[in-house]
Amino acid sequence: MTEFLCYDDSYLREFDATVTTVTAAGVVLDRSAFYPGGGGQPSDTGMLGAGDELYAVKRVSRQDGQQVHQIDGPDRPEVGAQVKGVLDWDRRYQLMRTHTALHVLCGVVWRDYGAQVTGGNMEPLTARMDFEFERMSAEFAAEVEELINKEVEAARPVEIRSLSREEAFKIPDLIRTKINLLPPAIKQVRIIDIVGLDLQADGGTHVANTSEVGYIRVVGHESKGRINKRLRIAVS
Repeated sequence: MTEFLCYDDSYLREFDATVTTVTAAGVVLDRSAFYPGGGGQPSDTGMLGAGDELYAVKRVSRQDGQQVHQIDGPDRPEVGAQVKGVLDWDRRYQLMRTHTALHVLCGVVWRDYGAQVTGGNMEPLTARMDFEFERMSAEFAAEVEELINKEVEAARPVEIRSLSREEAFKIPDLIRTKINLLPPAIKQVRIIDIVGLDLQADGGTHVANTSEVGYIRVVGHESKGRINKRLRIAVS
């Protein structure tokens, strides 16, 4: 099983690893700083180097219970090869900023309007989040934009820790999604805490302080059902 270093250090850009399995799609590593994807955040891309050879990693995906670093092209490093991984850092950092922006949005909407999340997705610097609202308007979207940027400017620390499942579920409102997406098999729950604003179970990568996010624009709003409304954001 791959040890994913990104869960402990979102700022790790390079790492050394050993190839444990070779598949038709790519390779499995004993350790990796690539985020494998999940929770609406895409997996990382980047490069693997083995000796004089370079291999482009186009995504990480789960196959047959393993996380495969999919390689662009037919060549693969061999099992046992020592490789150096390098993330596409610009893309990763944009995703970190975007993911934290979504948590700021979620925190403000929960705190001020009491609405649960019904869905979400992101790409670098753009994202959308769906909430359990009956009504949505341009005036409301503008109000939310003002509120979330106040929280960005407040330079709130973003802290990460892990708790046992039992400890985690003692925290009120830890799960903000309409449906609890944590499988029963997960015994340690990773917690993202935007101090003073938002405390949630989350597996993604984040910046260390909201001041790193940048300006968040609410660029769209739409109805996706009677009590399901969408806000679209862009980060600059």
